[in-house]
Amino acid sequence: MRGFPCVTESGLARLFDEPQLASLCLENIDKNTSDAINAEGFTDIDLDTLVAVLERDTLGIREVRLFNAVVRWSEAECQRQQLQVIPENKRKVLGKALSLIRFPLMTIEEFAAGPAQSGILTDREVVSLFLHFTVNPKPRVEFIDRPRCCLRGKECSISRFQQVESRWGYSGTSDRIRFSVNKRIFVVGFGLYGSIHGPTDYQVNIQIIHTDSNTVLGQNDTGFSCDGSSNTFRVMFKEPVEILPNVNYTACATLKGPDSHYGTKGLRKVIHESPTTGAKTCFTFCYAAGNNNGTSVEDGQIPEIIFYT
Repeated sequence: MRGFPCVTESGLARLFDEPQLASLCLENIDKNTSDAINAEGFTDIDLDTLVAVLERDTLGIREVRLFNAVVRWSEAECQRQQLQVIPENKRKVLGKALSLIRFPLMTIEEFAAGPAQSGILTDREVVSLFLHFTVNPKPRVEFIDRPRCCLRGKECSISRFQQVESRWGYSGTSDRIRFSVNKRIFVVGFGLYGSIHGPTDYQVNIQIIHTDSNTVLGQNDTGFSCDGSSNTFRVMFKEPVEILPNVNYTACATLKGPDSHYGTKGLRKVIHESPTTGAKTCFTFCYAAGNNNGTSVEDGQIPEIIFYT
């Protein structure tokens, strides 16, 4: 076993003939990702097993740590194949596995300090990823940008407004609203309103702040495209943000772009009821004092919170 959950030296290959057993092993890796990739046996697994792990959307670990583990595996594989341990050969032995690292989920600092200097990526890949981090609209990259969410279950969302109007302007001030919840949840993103002027790209920074300590618990500098409708548009955090019961948090969105739609007839309390279990999650919204671009309980931006229970 060598410490890697459910994996012998022959990897998961044989287990794929036993789908239930393979599924249990991979779920165990989801729950204990950090221990699994740091285990002594991780560098002994075969390429097919590495690919099976990297393909998962449910790994609970930061992408830069996953990249570092994959580099360790590539060094061991070069030695097994009696190849010189140099960047070109590390890339060669990784094959398809390299494309499964979700570089866009890293912060620009993590990417610059590690992968950008590793020599494993081509110059073109490094440049395209730096552009992805820094410009808007974001150019398409060859790597997956879908968040890995260590949460199982169904994605939920709540909407705090009953009506949509136009127009809402932006001048660099953040739209902010305070909220608390009656039970522990994980927020994965916001729904935001888009332009009243037709299809448009926005730059946006989203944050969740612990109100009392003013600590930023999660944020993402990103962009989104809207189609000119009064629909909301999803903007996601790179990692789920844990929200504890009966604690005050501030949802914050700083948009750069033209006037947008906005919500009115806001609700102070919004209850989400699970269609399967009937469990109720109650959100309470409060005015966030200070510069908030006019957003309040009654009117404004940040109409939706997307979460898992």
